[in-house]
Amino acid sequence: MPTKTLLALGLSLAFCNAAQAATAVQTHGKLSVKENRIIDASGAPLSLAGPSLFWSNTGWNADRYYDPEVVNYLQEQWNAPIIRAAIGAGANGGMLTHPEDNTRRAETVIDAALEQGMYVILDWHAHHAEQHRDKAIAFFEHFATKYGNTDNIIYEIYNEPLADTDWDTVIKPYAEALIARIRAIDPDNLIIVGTQTWSQDVDKAAINPIQGYDNIAYTLHFYAGTHKQALRDKAEQALQQGAALMVTEWGTVNADGDGEVDKHSSEQWLDFMRKHHLTHANWALNDKDEGASMLKPGTAPDGNWTDDDLTESGLYVKSIIKGWHSIDYSGDSE
Repeated sequence: MPTKTLLALGLSLAFCNAAQAATAVQTHGKLSVKENRIIDASGAPLSLAGPSLFWSNTGWNADRYYDPEVVNYLQEQWNAPIIRAAIGAGANGGMLTHPEDNTRRAETVIDAALEQGMYVILDWHAHHAEQHRDKAIAFFEHFATKYGNTDNIIYEIYNEPLADTDWDTVIKPYAEALIARIRAIDPDNLIIVGTQTWSQDVDKAAINPIQGYDNIAYTLHFYAGTHKQALRDKAEQALQQGAALMVTEWGTVNADGDGEVDKHSSEQWLDFMRKHHLTHANWALNDKDEGASMLKPGTAPDGNWTDDDLTESGLYVKSIIKGWHSIDYSGDSE
């Protein structure tokens, strides 16, 4: 073969390999907030779709999915550019009783996400986070110190405050205390702040937002079988008031995590998230015998899965995640 032909072939292969090597984080870089949008390093509004792991608690049987092979599978087979680690913050196997176990699980997922070039939402998965603020501060200081110099990490500092946990007097002061300590270590990675009523009252947060810090967004959660247009109206109002939102948890089923897949309502929500460029993580990558689980009961935690291992919701969510992005981070052309 002529030398010029060999050179051209070599350059072509090198170009293809470089294109295949591009990951989500390499492509989009550091995320930030501009007005009511989360944007990438180029300034473009960015919407990513991925899964959320289930509670990490020791003894709950979902911790076994906090495994590098699971993260690798999600990126390589589902083309997922983002994953959420739901670190149980309370007792009963969570951070209050098993801090070393849960810290290790979080680090396992984050390290695997970094290896795959994925963004990772580090979630303090609690309903009463204000009761153990010092624990939350120590947790996020640890992870900000270890990973704050990467573009991958996103801090979700309070999963779902309850309906009677007031935004103005409880949630916002808690968030300000956490944000101050994180920002002392990591000045710019995204911080997502939970909102009142299981992270639905984003309108209250928008009326009285966090001031004095950059790259703050607010948490919106929904379950398609339960939450309909009224919650979208709240979210629309918050966006109009200038709040940036991230859907760090949503389900295809009812708010109790069970029931049939409500595809019609899910599609309405997907249209809403596309319209407003909202990043979202579906609940949950687990094999619990309930409608929201992506995996059938007994599915091994090795990531070596076929569609036969997926539930109705899992198959649907897989199709959403694979079809969401204009860029294929696995290196295969779409």
